[in-house]
Formats: sequence, structure tokens, C-alpha cells
Amino acid sequence: MARPAPVKRVTSPANTAIKAVRALAYKKQRRTTGRFMAAGERMLQEALDCGHRLETLVIHPDTRDTGPGRALETACRNAGGEVMEATEAVLAKLVGRENPPGAVGVLPQPWQQLDDLPREAARTWVVLDGLRDPGNVGGIIRSAEAAGASGVIALGETCDPFAPEAVRASTGAIFAQRLVRCRWRAFTRWRRGQGGSLVATAMHARTDYRAAAYPGPVFLLVGDEHEGIPAEHTAACDQAVRIPLHGRAESLNVGVATALLLYEVDRRRAGP
Repeated sequence: MARPAPVKRVTSPANTAIKAVRALAYKKQRRTTGRFMAAGERMLQEALDCGHRLETLVIHPDTRDTGPGRALETACRNAGGEVMEATEAVLAKLVGRENPPGAVGVLPQPWQQLDDLPREAARTWVVLDGLRDPGNVGGIIRSAEAAGASGVIALGETCDPFAPEAVRASTGAIFAQRLVRCRWRAFTRWRRGQGGSLVATAMHARTDYRAAAYPGPVFLLVGDEHEGIPAEHTAACDQAVRIPLHGRAESLNVGVATALLLYEVDRRRAGP
């Protein structure tokens, strides 16, 4: 059996291997490599608990001496990955902020295909239509996991859920949710074979989301806060629902609105 490679000690952010990890902050590099970066011991342990493989681990020596740090190193080594011990300055460069976490990892992007998704009535899917804010995307993935949804489908120009801001906002839920990226036409063609209901959120819809019916499987279509859902996409839905607003607020954050809808669907399934 081959012995694991020795741990590299890195003190310069200009190190070639560190620059390759840092490049995953950019969408082009993530798409080219099929990899992404996640930061923090708890985040990386969540990835391992969900069955994901840690290909590269950059870890501070103090973290390496802790139980969680040793567990991450062991998992990375057992998967044939590379472990680098790095200074705080190097880790700060990787995550782009001061006071960095003690560990940063590189993992494969766990995309799935539409045809691989389970076909069951008692499922809820969130469909993101052109969302531009990675923080919102990550927060929605977190809400989807908390509310028992089965996954998130990113349509068209929806921003990358593996962007560092989205991964951080998901607080680890990105490792538990099924994720698919596709075009609107491919989604609608696939969805026709699933049955259930495609439900759009629209400010001027007549139906209050609390009064709507949600036959499953449920596909909740949500759009960008500024652009909304394209009119032709809303027209293709089985129904559109609104969330009533009071006071002077003109709209809700899309993540908050999605969470309300997710929990309404969950409440209906739970029964009285």
C-alpha cells in the first residue's frame, strides 16, 4: 500500500498550489475544474458526514493539533487527497478576509442530472429562476434543507451555488441538498413527466400562499428580487401565489419569501 504523501508546509500566498485553490473563488475556474472551495472545520466535517470527498485540505498548524483537525486530515489522506499546513496569512488570502477559519478544503461539485432525481409525490423542490445574489442562493439552500425539501434546481443564469458566498451562506446545507443546473426548456420538459404542481411567486398574484393548494410533488419557482420571474415562465406555472405585505415594505427578501413557502408546504403535509 502506498504511503500517504508528506504534509507540505506553506508560508507564502504566492505558492502555486495555494494560488490554484484561491482561483476557485472565480466562476470560470470552478466551471473549468468542476471543483469548489469550502471553509471552516464544521463546514468540511458536514461535507464528510454527507459522503463528499475532500481532495485538498489547507489547514493551520493549531487546527491540525485538534480533534476535528485530525479527523479532517485523516479523511483527506484516506481519500488520496493533498494536505497542506499553512499560516494564518495564507488562509486569510484564500478566503479573502481577516480572522480566517483554521481549515479550507477543495471538493468536487456534486451536480446531479434531472433524470437522476427521485420521482415521489411527497417531495418539494425549489427552482431558482435567474437569482443573481449568491448570498440569497446559499440562504435558500439552507432553508430548503431545514424545511425538508429534496433539492434545488438552478435555471439559466442563476448564479453559481458553489461561489464562496453561497457556500458560506448555506452553512453546510449545500452538501445535503440535491443540486441540478439546467435550462428552462429542459426543466419544463422533465417536469411534465413528474405531475404535481409548479408554483410561481408573484407580487400581484390573486391567490394568497396560505390559501393555495399544493399537490405534490411541489416545484416552487422563485425569481430574482429585482427582475422577478419572466412572464412566460409564470404563465407556464400551474398557479401563482403572493405573500401579503403590510406597512410600507414593498417586497420581501427572496430568501425569506422562499422559506415561508417551504414551511407552508411542509405544514400542509404534516396535517392538522
